[in-house]
Amino acid sequence: MQMETFHWKKSQKLAEDYIQQSAEAAPLFPYYFGNQEDWQSRVKWLDEGHSARKADRGRLVEVLKTYNERIGNTGAALDQITALASQEALAIVGGQQAGLFGGSLLVLYKAITIIQLAREWSSKLNRPVVPVFWIAGEDHDFDEVNHMYVLSNTQQIDKMKVDHPTGHRTSVSKLPLEPEAWKDALAALDQSLMDTEFKASLMAKLESTTEGSATLSDAFARWMAVLFGEYGLVLIDSDEPALRAIETEMFEQFVLQNEAFAASLMKSQDEVQRAGYSSQAEIAEDAANLFVYAGGHRLLLHREGEYFTDKKKEYRFTKEQLHDLAVTSPEQLSNNVMSRPLMQEFLFPVLASVLGAGEIAYWALTKQGFEQFGMKMPIVVPRLEFTLIEGTVQKQMHKYDFTFEDVLHRFEQKKQNWLDAQDTMRLGERFDKVKTEFETSYAPLVESLAQINPGIKKLGDTNLTKILEQIEFLQNKASDAYKTQFDATLRQLERIRLTIIPLAKPQERVYNGCVYMNRYGNDWLRALVETPIPVDGLHRVYYL
Repeated sequence: MQMETFHWKKSQKLAEDYIQQSAEAAPLFPYYFGNQEDWQSRVKWLDEGHSARKADRGRLVEVLKTYNERIGNTGAALDQITALASQEALAIVGGQQAGLFGGSLLVLYKAITIIQLAREWSSKLNRPVVPVFWIAGEDHDFDEVNHMYVLSNTQQIDKMKVDHPTGHRTSVSKLPLEPEAWKDALAALDQSLMDTEFKASLMAKLESTTEGSATLSDAFARWMAVLFGEYGLVLIDSDEPALRAIETEMFEQFVLQNEAFAASLMKSQDEVQRAGYSSQAEIAEDAANLFVYAGGHRLLLHREGEYFTDKKKEYRFTKEQLHDLAVTSPEQLSNNVMSRPLMQEFLFPVLASVLGAGEIAYWALTKQGFEQFGMKMPIVVPRLEFTLIEGTVQKQMHKYDFTFEDVLHRFEQKKQNWLDAQDTMRLGERFDKVKTEFETSYAPLVESLAQINPGIKKLGDTNLTKILEQIEFLQNKASDAYKTQFDATLRQLERIRLTIIPLAKPQERVYNGCVYMNRYGNDWLRALVETPIPVDGLHRVYYL
């Protein structure tokens, strides 16, 4: 397993500063993931039962067991659920939206981080620490999860997607896809993937996840169980109706303390901004931080006077009515990005939460919210990051003297430098010399024409410009013709770029893992799960 470590600066300054333990970011979080004493402190806080609100552990275990059996999760995962019934059990939790065929690679890396940390701390503490993956099936942004990208054999970034089945703005978990839609998506993926010894098995497993008019959330859960069930990863959809029934008490509190909750978020936002950071999420004083299902849609609520209403004001509820929904029909309510971390804390004995950079930034806004409800934000841990580089790409990088950081920061410059070094005819230099010499000798002649007639002078200026343009035109044509000698090299360099920063983004945020499973099987993924890797906020390049 060949791997190199790099510091790839996070796009979110707050997340970067938290990972580096800067003086500005540190006060925004109660614990620091790099401090072993903070882990012990969190364990002690949980053991002493300081949290004011906790879900019924027995009911939670039953819901988890039923859900994981339904999605076909393994015996190892069911054993972890059984272990969670013990009051000494803790959990490492992380989540993601339900992407098509698993979504982008970062989803796999988040699951790996959860498994790695649960295994590490279970060993250190000599007690059950359960890995839990929380699927954000309640989210309604279908266009954000209905597609995937693969790098085709022709060096094109192919996008595959499924269309919205109804057009209603409701949770992904409530949108079953027709078998024909799944069939088309699988056919598109099959066509894009090269034929390998692993392809038939991969496609068969993916097809099995889509059976029965599955939702994206269903298929995602089944696929994650296929990939990580043997390592005991417990899965749960945030929109699972049986889970909603357990969440009643917390929904009640979100309604009853709604103004205070919003005020606590505003207070945290002020702290974040005073520390020098911009707010990662929209925080408003009148925000209810809850959604309601009504009219086939998932609608975000805000407070307006004595009422809770949606943006278009088509539905409105009194506090009493909304509280009644929380008690009698909690499945009609849904969390937003600010209330979900607290609901997660209510449900699970969370030792640590595994987050991406953007999530770390918005979790900083919840610190006072946790305290408002007698809770404490768990340890925030950055997920593991990887870039996969295949052997042929690695050889090409060595051949053309490209480092990983060269590709990130100076790819075009390095490519041009390489081309310039091959230019034995020195075309650029010679053309520039001709243009300079021509302009030097011709411009004075044109200038003198003004003594004859201003119109002749103007014609001369135009003539000078056109001749220079023609010289530049020939220079560009000659340059293009010269580059065709290096078409193979340019294709290889482009393959390097498309591998590492496709769509000008980190590989893990774009490509789906199925391409790599199709080419190499699952050994590379198994190595990432089974090899202890420090969770340190650094980026790792994994050479396949």
